[in-house]
Amino acid sequence: MKQVEIFTDGACSGNPGPGGWGAVLRYGSAEKELSGGAADTTNNRMELSAVIAALSALKEPCKVTLTSDSKYVIDAVTKGWAKKWQANGWVKSDKKPALNADLWEKLLALLEKHDVRFVWVKGHAGHPENERCDRLAVEQSMKYK
Repeated sequence: MKQVEIFTDGACSGNPGPGGWGAVLRYGSAEKELSGGAADTTNNRMELSAVIAALSALKEPCKVTLTSDSKYVIDAVTKGWAKKWQANGWVKSDKKPALNADLWEKLLALLEKHDVRFVWVKGHAGHPENERCDRLAVEQSMKYK
């Protein structure tokens, strides 16, 4: 399996409001930037969208180290919450509906295809790739203001 590094971030002005996401994929010395956004969204949707877009860009199953500042995404995957929500018909343990079920469905399917290890980094703390993804995300969110 090819070993790929992915860095992602999402941004939202207003939450909900105009948002954007950015991702950097690295395979050896090759890098690719991806970004996108939406006019009326949330920060968590943008964080999820970045991860989904980056994993979707991989043309074959890969061993991925995915670095993000999103506790929402990382904890929901690594602590098994998202799979539990899915198994319970997108209802959380507190009986409230799980948000962003459409995106979680896509992400969980991608996680079946790739071997992904999640790494959390503190946002806005000088991590070069996280700062780069943040810039991409903010640039995208500005297009919708």
